[in-house]
Amino acid sequence: MTNSLSLSIRHHTGFTYDGIAKSSYNEARMTPITSASQEVRQAHVAVQPVVPIATHTDYFGTIVTVFDIQEPHPKLEVEARSMVESRAQMIDPAISWSELRAPTLVDFFSEYLLETERTKLAGAVLAPLDEWRRIPDLHGCVDAVGEYVRGHVTYLPGATSVSSTAQEAWDIGEGVCQDITHITIGLLRQVGIPSRYVSGYLYPSDHGEVGVGAAGQSHAWIEYFSGAWTGMDPTNGIPETERHIYVGSGRDYDDVAPLKGVYQGAASSSLGVIVEMTRTH
Repeated sequence: MTNSLSLSIRHHTGFTYDGIAKSSYNEARMTPITSASQEVRQAHVAVQPVVPIATHTDYFGTIVTVFDIQEPHPKLEVEARSMVESRAQMIDPAISWSELRAPTLVDFFSEYLLETERTKLAGAVLAPLDEWRRIPDLHGCVDAVGEYVRGHVTYLPGATSVSSTAQEAWDIGEGVCQDITHITIGLLRQVGIPSRYVSGYLYPSDHGEVGVGAAGQSHAWIEYFSGAWTGMDPTNGIPETERHIYVGSGRDYDDVAPLKGVYQGAASSSLGVIVEMTRTH
């Protein structure tokens, strides 16, 4: 596996309407951010119908593209293009459980320790909590939780919907990366490890050819606080790598949904998502 990747990313999505939407207000979170493990060289978001757009950085540090359409339109299309240089993260030794439980730290990370409607879990799924709390190393504890989730939840596209909760996915034993991430976050917060939901892209190959486009995917994984925010992909059972392109993070999916909005008009359905990723060198 290479230690770095230079990628060109195209992400296309949107909505069609059963008729005409009279107006709409939308937010897109589809632009990668520059961080310790990646550098964004270029980024651009285009919208059809063509309207003025504005950008800001939200409370969680995610870049948000905002636009409203005040004319009748049968569909909405959004395309984000970016050029990113990505590197594998460095994983430092974890702090101790006693340091993690210090009242000042617990207070500081409270929003990443509290359950949300998406991450709430109850019943038999919580049985191993005390066992995990006895694992001396925080990294080892997180790995054990991830293994537990993968052992119970089978990755199966279409088994759940974008609105499914962690409990719903656990109960049927099937889901996608969003569900596996929500379940893992819910368990880690119960254990007492601050955890957040990461939205981004996953380049599909360790050995992709330069200049050849590959079908990438929108992807979700977690970051947990171990003295520093540390990325882990519970769906694939691996640390965050250079193949993981970070767009944003929050308490759960609702904080980082790639495209959401409100509109006046007929019912809508998704256009589908296309993510194309190309190694540039």
